[in-house]
Amino acid sequence: MFSALFYFFMKEETFSDQEKMYVLLQVFLITVIIPLLFFLLLRTTGKVDSVMINETAQRKIPMALQCLLFILLVKRTILVTRYPELHFFLLAALFGTLGATILLFFKIKISLHMLGISALTVFIVGLSIHLQIKMPIVIALLILLNGIVASSRLVMKAHSPFELTLGCAFGVFPQLLFLYLWM
Repeated sequence: MFSALFYFFMKEETFSDQEKMYVLLQVFLITVIIPLLFFLLLRTTGKVDSVMINETAQRKIPMALQCLLFILLVKRTILVTRYPELHFFLLAALFGTLGATILLFFKIKISLHMLGISALTVFIVGLSIHLQIKMPIVIALLILLNGIVASSRLVMKAHSPFELTLGCAFGVFPQLLFLYLWM
């Protein structure tokens, strides 16, 4: 959601306000509302215990749903012909999420918070370079936010340093690979 907001803010002259609102509404529904409703369903049926899903077995269904939702966004809403940068960001996010899902079958969980914030950071840096807009404060704040997220996950004992590193890697590397396609 933040990536889409930032994308439309950076390219504000390219799209009409109506188009931006329409796409942002779709992104909001697919990335926030549907996962929230699905979580409530899983919680009601006893498939997950809480929002902080610690067991790898309980993460499989929500992660698979997230992959399907990314596919839906990439195939139907954020088309490569209209929104190439955002399309490839979401495609890279799909690959990172697929990687995280595959690791669950080996009983390895990664920090999805780190995956998300590190992917967003790489996307914003790439967008800044691509559009030739200097944003040192925004980029510095995002890097600081990466550290804050990692520190908070450690303090809460939600993840080990290894899980945080994997989360960061699964956020950064797919984004770097897909940067080549839209820069």
